[in-house]
Parts: sequence; C-alpha cells; structure tokens
Amino acid sequence: MRFGVMETKNYWVEKLALVLGMLVLAAGVDRTQFPPDFLFGTSTSYYQIEGGYLDDNKGLSNWDVFTHIPGKIKDGSNGDMADDHYHRYMDDIDLMQSLGVNSYRFSISWSRILPRGRFGEVNSEGISFYNKLLDALLLKGIQPFVTLCHYDIPQELEDRYGAWLSSQIQEDFAYYAEICFKEFGEKVKYWGTFNEPNVMIDKGYRFGTYPPSRCSEPYGYCSAGDSDIEPFIAAHNVILSHANAVDIYKNKYQEKQGGSIGIVMSTTWFVPYMDTPIHRMAAKRATAFELAWFLDPIILGAYPPEMVEILGSKLPAFSSNDKLKLRRTMDFIGVNHYTAMYAKDCKFALCNDLSHYESTGYTLRIGFRDGVPIGPTTDMPDFYVTPYGLENIVLQVMERYNNMPMIITENGYAQKSSINLSAKDFVNDEGRIHFLTSYLSSLSSAIRKGADVRGYFIWSIIDNFEWLYGYSLRFGLYHVDYNTMQRTPKLSAKWYSEFLKGCPNITTVVSNMSKPRRLLM
Repeated sequence: MRFGVMETKNYWVEKLALVLGMLVLAAGVDRTQFPPDFLFGTSTSYYQIEGGYLDDNKGLSNWDVFTHIPGKIKDGSNGDMADDHYHRYMDDIDLMQSLGVNSYRFSISWSRILPRGRFGEVNSEGISFYNKLLDALLLKGIQPFVTLCHYDIPQELEDRYGAWLSSQIQEDFAYYAEICFKEFGEKVKYWGTFNEPNVMIDKGYRFGTYPPSRCSEPYGYCSAGDSDIEPFIAAHNVILSHANAVDIYKNKYQEKQGGSIGIVMSTTWFVPYMDTPIHRMAAKRATAFELAWFLDPIILGAYPPEMVEILGSKLPAFSSNDKLKLRRTMDFIGVNHYTAMYAKDCKFALCNDLSHYESTGYTLRIGFRDGVPIGPTTDMPDFYVTPYGLENIVLQVMERYNNMPMIITENGYAQKSSINLSAKDFVNDEGRIHFLTSYLSSLSSAIRKGADVRGYFIWSIIDNFEWLYGYSLRFGLYHVDYNTMQRTPKLSAKWYSEFLKGCPNITTVVSNMSKPRRLLM
C-alpha cells in the first residue's frame, strides 16, 4: 500500500480512467509555461492553522470569541488548537521545502502582536514567534508573503468602539502595520494589507454570519446592525486603513526594505444568466458590488459608477485628504479565485430572495440554471469546477486596472470530512489534481494573452479550520489527523512537487503514483 492505495480490480479500473483523463488535461500545462522567477507557493491564515490561542500573552481575537458561541460553527469546533502550527511550524516548513515551493503566504495574528490594539503594549513574544517563522522560511529558500489582516482583529477593538464601524480603526491598523513593517520588513518582500475584505464585510455586516454578527432583516436575524448601511461604512474604513498602511510603507520603509505591498480580494467570474442585455448588465453590477467596490477607490480613486448610480449617498464620501492617500499606488493585486457563478438580473424582473434589494446591486448570484450546475460541484457549497473563470477574471482585472501586476493568492479544492474517515480516505485526491491542473492551464492562457501575473498559491498546504465549516472540509495538500496532528501527503502533494520540478505534463507522477505492482483486469 502506498498513500493508502488498495490494489483491487475495480479500484484500478476506475483509477485508470481518472489517470487518462488527467493526462489529457495535463498535456496543456507545465512549469515551463510560467516565468523562471514566478512565485509558486501555498497559502494559509493565522486563525486557521496556528492554534496556541492564548499562548505567550496573545490576546483574544474576534474569531477566538465568535467560535466559542454555540451554534456559530457547523461542527461546533474552534481554532484554539487548529493544526498546532504555532508549535509545529518547523515541521510544516519542511513540508513546504519537500514540495519545492519558493514562497509561502501566511497571515500575522494582530492580537498576538498587539493583544489590546494600541491600548496596550506590544507583545515581544509574538514578535519573536514571527521572526523565528520568517528566519526558518528564508533558511529554506522560501520567500514569505505576509498578510496583515485575514478576517481577524483584537476583540478589544470591537468592544471599545465597534471596530470597522468606527474611523478609529484606521489609526489602530496603521499603528499595527507600522510595527510589522519595522519588525519584519527586512525579511518580507510581499505584504498584503487585507485578505478578502469584501467577504469579511459582507458576511460580518450584511448577513451577520461572521463576527461581529451584525445584520438586519431580511438579510439575517442579528441582535444589532443595519444591512443596508453598515457594510458600506465598514468597507470605507477598510479602504482608508489600507491606504494608510500603503502610505506608511511607501514613505518610510519600501525604499530601504525593497518590498512590495498590495491587497488580496475574493473574486468570482460572473456569467450572465442568459445572453441578454439585462443579464449582461447584472454580471457587470455583480462584479462592481463584489470586487470594484474596493479596488476602484484604491486604484481609481472613486467608487464604481455601477454602485454610485444605485446607492448614491449611502456610499461614504472621500475627503480631499483621503484622496491624497488613495493616490499612493499599491504594487499588486492579490486574486483569490475558486469559482464562477451566474448573475441574474433582479432590477427589471422580480426575484424571490434578497437580490432585489439595492445594497446587493439588484443581482442574484446563483450556481444553477434550469437545474444544471454551472460546473461540476465540489464539497464546498457554491464552489464549482469552472477553470475558464480564472482566465476571464484575470483578463477582466487586467483591463479594468491597466494591467497592474497580479498574484493568484488562493486557488484550491475542498474534500468533505467526517470523524469516521481516516487519512487513507483522503490521500487519493485526483479531483484536486484535476482542479489545480485545469486552473493552472487557464492561468497560463491569461498570461499568454498579456496579463502581468507573477505568482500562484494553492490553498492550502495542510488541512485546516475552514471558518463556518470548522473541520468538516479539507483543502490541504497534506492530510491532518486532528487527534495526533500527523501530516500525511496526499497524491496532490506529489503532483505539485513533480510539477514544480518541471516534470513534463505530470505524466511521471501520475503513472508512478497510479501504477500497481500487478494490475488485474
């Protein structure tokens, strides 16, 4: 048995069919189609892997508090221990080195650096941990890519003034960012200010499913909040916090440290529900209300016209001083991409859900049309296998933002988990290999068409805590046994390693991993 492979007749008949399918697909992509200095890595975030949630004077984050509220997480779990990366980071870096990646994207815990925000002391033990992590990565030849805020904030800031609903958060984020630039900047060449602020705000302040659980009917049933107003206030403060951090980095640190700074956005390729003018307009509105909501102000200096037309004065105004900071151009756009969705017009036709409200752009985002999914389904709800979406979203961003450099900061595939399953049930993840190979082929096509893409990161190196789904989904190249914390490589880990070595068309890895000692037919 190798990687849990059972040599049975039916198994190998099915596996041979899968292998042949992967080989046909893989014929279109290999390492040589990407520049020699292209970043290839894996991504994680602090809350999803670190654990050690109160170790070494760390303060409580909003997710530490939120996940301990009964009913918030699907399987009742939390990230108190997660993958115990806080104590096992050296082993995990060894896994990265064995893959052959040249970069690793992770986030810093704001509450580990500043347990009480600017209202308390800097935690020297938190500084020490991340310096050790950075040193270990660089020693292995792995370039760190650091995210400052991946959904998390110190709970202190929520309790004191309402976090992203208050302009005070801008001062706190600037203070935190500058500490990180000062303490770690000599070792970090890639900074991301925020990860998916569009998701963080939408789920936290419109639907109330993420902390701080603020919403209003009919979007959700929360104890407080206004789903039509608060998302735009919170987003405005995120945009200006990003601008402050970029301004500080550009003015005080970039020249001597030689790094770059950007923001990471969640992206969806929206396909018109029908090929008609009103549905094509709906697809444009969906993009505006998801992606351009943040990127237009940050790059172009104003909210997208599609939002201004619908929302008017509900969108906060930028002061002259704000506009000066927004002119300080960032260096790259981080693109997290998993799926395409249909966009259905609800402006000129009535929809039977929340999509006929102005704050959603009068657009229904849906994965099915006439009962047929937009692509093969995955175990992650509303994530479909639609590789063409990556090429299209990259080309769309290229066109709208003058081909600003892009890095694909997340792309991955979920497996459903269960306490009744063991590592051997997950390691033969041909579906993940199919997914990753097809999306890489799509990305290669976008690059050939002129898109300035400089890196690609798989989500994720190891299975981890998947937010509202807890440990019920697995995205890792390595399986994690949450009882023993043992990491076991999946077939996709071997595939990625061989791909990065330049294995032509991955034929070698697939045939080697799939070939039984004796195949009975």
